[in-house]
Amino acid sequence: MKYSIDKKESYTVFTLQEGKLNSLVSPELKTELILMGNEGVRNIILDLSQVEFVDSSGLSAILVGHRICTNQGGLLTICELHDNVQRLIKISQLDNVLKITPTVQEAKDFTMMHELEREMTASGGESKADAKGDE
Repeated sequence: MKYSIDKKESYTVFTLQEGKLNSLVSPELKTELILMGNEGVRNIILDLSQVEFVDSSGLSAILVGHRICTNQGGLLTICELHDNVQRLIKISQLDNVLKITPTVQEAKDFTMMHELEREMTASGGESKADAKGDE
């Protein structure tokens, strides 16, 4: 499996450099995502700009990443989806579960906002839910 990783303080961009995310690639992707989680990576941006085909094992690998990030209070964001990949995610109704952004930059911005909100909540600031409860 070909990929690149760009680690930043608040997130890691994982760019899959494969045309297909199928049963040949998915086990390796799952392993990499698990290793990243074990290293303490909480927020992963999965850049799928080069992926033109995803099968059910590919969706499973993405969901593993989602679970790892969620369990650590973080976020898995997928971005740069080809139309047929986006269509499969929508048909599978995973667009209601996964955070999807059009570009890597939007994924970075969304992740940074998520981190700021998490830090504010952890430091005693009001979360959106707290603010609604006060109305």
